[in-house]
Amino acid sequence: MEHSIIHLDDRTDQATKQMLTNVVKRKQKYDNFKNRHLTVMTLTMGMATVFLLYMYLTTIKPYSYSFYEVFSAFFSQPANLYLFIITGGLFGLMNLLREKRDKAEKEYHALRCEIIDKSKDLWKKEDAWKNRHLVYEMMKEKYDINLYHENK
Repeated sequence: MEHSIIHLDDRTDQATKQMLTNVVKRKQKYDNFKNRHLTVMTLTMGMATVFLLYMYLTTIKPYSYSFYEVFSAFFSQPANLYLFIITGGLFGLMNLLREKRDKAEKEYHALRCEIIDKSKDLWKKEDAWKNRHLVYEMMKEKYDINLYHENK
């Protein structure tokens, strides 16, 4: 359990603390996939640029007079195949990470919305209900998790 969530004292019960910890874990998982996707997307774009520049300089420009010569020159150089496979692999990895990022975002958003919907049940006592904004502020400041509104 997160250190700052453990020290919420009597403002929340143990079940609420566990829900808050789970939403923090889901947010971290989402952020991790988001950063990995961005990194691989940048690598894919860079690799595609390098591949296209290499193709232009070594294959297309010297043999532009004939499509057959461009085609033959492309398959006669093994570096072209390797660069093509690496670029395609990075593109596939980018799409895989995008799907995982989207799934992690849906899980995080669903749990965050569940906490918002159940806030009346989670803070039943009058004094706990009045102090829930302190928990919301801590979650917003420390973990960048907005529990005030369901919209992102």
